[in-house]
Amino acid sequence: MIFSVDNNISALKAFGTKMGVTANNIANVESEEFKKSSALLHEGERGSVKVDISRIDTPGAIGTKYIDDEQVETEMSNVDLAEEIPDIIPTQRGYEANLTVIKTKDEMLATIIDILG
Repeated sequence: MIFSVDNNISALKAFGTKMGVTANNIANVESEEFKKSSALLHEGERGSVKVDISRIDTPGAIGTKYIDDEQVETEMSNVDLAEEIPDIIPTQRGYEANLTVIKTKDEMLATIIDILG
């Protein structure tokens, strides 16, 4: 049972990291030359949840701006909000599900202690 709690805690940390990566991508959607990151969750030892973060180096859209009355092309961020925002929902639900499991285990242990005590 202790390993199970450890697995849920590792999942909470992984989902929190994934949400942080997504939030950073969304916050930098209008930044010039920003390259988004991707967080991929996978199973670790004894059923724990691990997260791998990688940088996505695809080119961003080309924009123009004026510097000293001269038109200059700049590369914008490669973040696509149509990808990032829907990715928040399963991440949030995964976090909530693991948090609910931990709360339920806490309630069960409290009930067992009350019965025994």
